[in-house]
Amino acid sequence: MDKENLPKRVTGIGGIFFKTDDPDNMRTWYATHLGLKTDKHGATFLWRDIDEPHKKGLTAWSPFSAKTTYFEPSNKPFMINYRVENLEWLLTQLKEEGVTIIGDMIVESYGKFAYILDPENNKIELWESSEDELEVIL
Repeated sequence: MDKENLPKRVTGIGGIFFKTDDPDNMRTWYATHLGLKTDKHGATFLWRDIDEPHKKGLTAWSPFSAKTTYFEPSNKPFMINYRVENLEWLLTQLKEEGVTIIGDMIVESYGKFAYILDPENNKIELWESSEDELEVIL
């Protein structure tokens, strides 16, 4: 691929996840005071792509139990999910660049996922959504 036709690396924020002592209370507080429409997972923000308005997407907001191991090996109380255009290509690039990749790519009905660590050991979730992400998730 020539440089002009390379896929975008990150296209947006797919989700923000954070640890809390009482996830139920946090969801209730954010619903009551900030108007988030929450469910047992958190909240979902729907949007349209500015360059291609027919494309819909979502960004998740989710409080996790302070005891979760989902963010490991990071010991940080948060994790950010970044939307990417072509996860397989990006993982190849990141591996060549010496970025720590955690485990193998995971394929779900709503997209592909992979995990990496930044220089401060923050776990980052990378997500290439499927065409039908909204139908599966919502």
